[in-house]
Amino acid sequence: MSSPRDTERSGPGPGDGMVTAFRRAEQLLDHRRPLDALKTLAPLLETESEAASVHLLAARAYLASAQFRRAEAGFLRVLEIDPADHYARFALGRTLQRQSRLEEARAQLRMAAAMDPRPEYQEALGEVSATIALRRGA
Repeated sequence: MSSPRDTERSGPGPGDGMVTAFRRAEQLLDHRRPLDALKTLAPLLETESEAASVHLLAARAYLASAQFRRAEAGFLRVLEIDPADHYARFALGRTLQRQSRLEEARAQLRMAAAMDPRPEYQEALGEVSATIALRRGA
């Protein structure tokens, strides 16, 4: 069994560059620089096509830069890889809501809230449901 010092001496592993790029993209998104995050993620999206985390981060960056169709495609890709990802469902619902596709948004938000009844999921579902009810009443 190797110690952390053995790992330090052996140098960076083959995946270290990918991890560094992913972490950098997360930081850029946290600092409201979604386009820079997407540039950083571009190589990872090609090499890590089955990594839900990479697609999720890219979809979040697309959403943050108001590229709603791309965000939608990204969240759908995450759900293809991992159908149980409640956050991807929630974010997909929010993305659909931003596109005024409220019935579709409500369906995704219902699933997210059923999978994990977090307050923010419940609030988003209530908001979309109320908007739908208001539009029907108008």
